[in-house]
Amino acid sequence: MWQIIKRPIITEKALKLQAQRQYVFEVDPRSNKIQIKQAIEKLFDVKVEGVRTVRVKGKKRSRFVRGHRIEGRLPLRKKAYVTLKEGYHIDLVEGEAVHTESSS
Repeated sequence: MWQIIKRPIITEKALKLQAQRQYVFEVDPRSNKIQIKQAIEKLFDVKVEGVRTVRVKGKKRSRFVRGHRIEGRLPLRKKAYVTLKEGYHIDLVEGEAVHTESSS
């Protein structure tokens, strides 16, 4: 499963989304939404409501080496925005999932 889910993305924007039960992960660019959903459910033992994906093009980079300019690109990345079902939570710092029963 770690071949599909590379790492969680912990940025200010991603931390704001956690209040809405949404988590952001960098995933393998060849994976699809069904594979991402199954991987998250298996790794963190949670129920996934939905998955949105976005492909991020690699940025151009250039540098000078021995008087010549070398240009290249960073590789393509894919991010997945995962929404969990009501009552589920992933603690990304500890790497574990928490299920809270609602009293209503």
